[in-house]
Amino acid sequence: MDLEKLRQRFAALTCAHLTDACVRAHVPVRCAPSSVQAAVAGTRLIGRAAPARHVGSVDVFLEAFTNAEPGGVLVVDNGGRTDESCVGDLVVLEAQAAGLSGVVIWGLHRDNADIRAIGLPVFSMGSIPTGPLLLQSRPANALESAIVGEWTVTRDDLVLGDDDGVLFVPADRADELFTLAETIRDTERRQAEQIRSGDTLRKQLHFDAFLTARRKNPAHTFREHLRSIGGAIEE
Repeated sequence: MDLEKLRQRFAALTCAHLTDACVRAHVPVRCAPSSVQAAVAGTRLIGRAAPARHVGSVDVFLEAFTNAEPGGVLVVDNGGRTDESCVGDLVVLEAQAAGLSGVVIWGLHRDNADIRAIGLPVFSMGSIPTGPLLLQSRPANALESAIVGEWTVTRDDLVLGDDDGVLFVPADRADELFTLAETIRDTERRQAEQIRSGDTLRKQLHFDAFLTARRKNPAHTFREHLRSIGGAIEE
């Protein structure tokens, strides 16, 4: 995986394109819950996951930075807690100094104004003023994986984020998924241009023919129809 080349390609893609690519490639679509959003609108990030399970102290983050590859993304598992923050401005500033490309938190952050000034992408469930409330025992696998919603994220994953949210994909399939995503993007761009030129989407997708086919066979689905004509919508 050439991260710099993927970064350049991602600049012309969205997480939505890549989720559709996952569907086509039969790769599980692993999105962070919708509550995980950019602290600053318009933020984008891409990098290999550097997982860390928070138990009340920043030492696990400092250790993660030491082991992370350049351009990585700190993925923080704080159990989705909403009663405390687990990342503040100093952690974000240290992540930047360590060469990371962003931070994703299954939990909350704080120090919004300072984080905006630092400029490193941060995605989380939101912010709250209070810091960690309780120090717990650190699990043995604290730097091996992080739970984000229903998904387990490891160093084998690539992390992507934009205005739609956060997506995790297997790093060893990134090239394949990006190529599919680019094909989907190009098809949808052509469709959008045709709509603006007066050629409706219904006409482009032969929607009348689909309705006729469905009347004959009520089990016929729109996705089956799209596949038969090479449409890119929905997957």
